[in-house]
Amino acid sequence: MWSSETALRRRQCLVALPLLALAGCGFELRRAADLQFQRIALTGFPPRSPLAAELRTVLERTIEVKASPDQAQVVLHALSDERTRRAVAFTASGQVRDIQLRTRLVYRAQTPAQRELIPDSEILLIRELSFVESKALGKEQEAQDLFREMQSDIVLQVMLRLSAIRLA
Repeated sequence: MWSSETALRRRQCLVALPLLALAGCGFELRRAADLQFQRIALTGFPPRSPLAAELRTVLERTIEVKASPDQAQVVLHALSDERTRRAVAFTASGQVRDIQLRTRLVYRAQTPAQRELIPDSEILLIRELSFVESKALGKEQEAQDLFREMQSDIVLQVMLRLSAIRLA
């Protein structure tokens, strides 16, 4: 009986030890960036841009997104918002073996009075995707998933950069 109690306590300690270590290391779940302004306008994005839509959704959780730059404290202007894919490796018979997916955002942030807050900046994300002709439909879905993941990464990076803006 005594050995089973000891074994049970050991198991409980083994389960509790990683949880205590995790709690003491300063680990914290990712949370929304704290923005130091209340109104922003998004300009320069192509019509129906999925990146602009996700960025707008994330921003609207904490601040107001205005349609007109004159009503905003900060204007985020997209100079370029593009997704590209290109073949980077081929088989001996000339079939595509690897595809490179790129998502690129070039932007700047300024006040409506044209005071520069963030100079022209670029975020470029690249992912490689192996390609098999017989699984083209599945690979297309995988490519779309990778594009969405890259888009979310760009939104997170933009939010972090916006959180560094101090208007005063």
